[in-house]
Amino acid sequence: MSRPSGLIRSIQVGLPTIEHSDCVDDPEHQPWTTGMFKRRAHGPISLGRKNLAGDGQADLVHHGGLDKAVCAYPSEHWVLWYDILPPHRLTGGAFGENFTLEGLTEGDVCIGDVFSVGSAIVQISQPQQPCWKLARRWQLKDLAVQIERTGLTGWYFRVMQEGTVESGTHLHLMDRPCPEWTVATANRIMHHERNNRTAAEHLSLCPLLSASWQHTLKQRCLDQAAPDPQQRQFGGTHS
Repeated sequence: MSRPSGLIRSIQVGLPTIEHSDCVDDPEHQPWTTGMFKRRAHGPISLGRKNLAGDGQADLVHHGGLDKAVCAYPSEHWVLWYDILPPHRLTGGAFGENFTLEGLTEGDVCIGDVFSVGSAIVQISQPQQPCWKLARRWQLKDLAVQIERTGLTGWYFRVMQEGTVESGTHLHLMDRPCPEWTVATANRIMHHERNNRTAAEHLSLCPLLSASWQHTLKQRCLDQAAPDPQQRQFGGTHS
């Protein structure tokens, strides 16, 4: 595998807001709190250990934290969603991400990859696991399921060195300690090979994988109750 580099096409941040559904057919026609609706950030922005300046999450149990400081999504995937999502709305932040990237996809990057970006250094910790809030944003109830099925999830970065980033900045790969664990492979094991305990065990032993994914995979190896994906996909708790 080559050593890829990518570009931050745009950066989005936003604090949690209370949203109201404008769809009369929404069976959960109730206000909901989310940090999903982010605005584009212009100019340099500070990146700390837990998030970008001006960014926040509504559910701090399942979002944010050291392993999920920055959410990234490849802009290359937009064209693949044109059949089910309005093309004119597929712009930076469409999937709730902070970094909208160009030149890197799930098959190009690995768990543990270390990138320099601006004056910061970031490391890939896990694939993104889309939830019901993204589905509700788009008023498409099974969107989280469709994203998992395709593997077009994006991923999270942890921050190894705080610094300043901005749109138009390149990400340069500095280190790849786990070349066998592409984000695409991690997605396949978590979501498509649920009965493959050997693969789950091997992935769970990757020391640079996020703590939540390690825990879920170890539970699977022990045949213990794992988080119900439908709760995350359609409403409820998730990892």
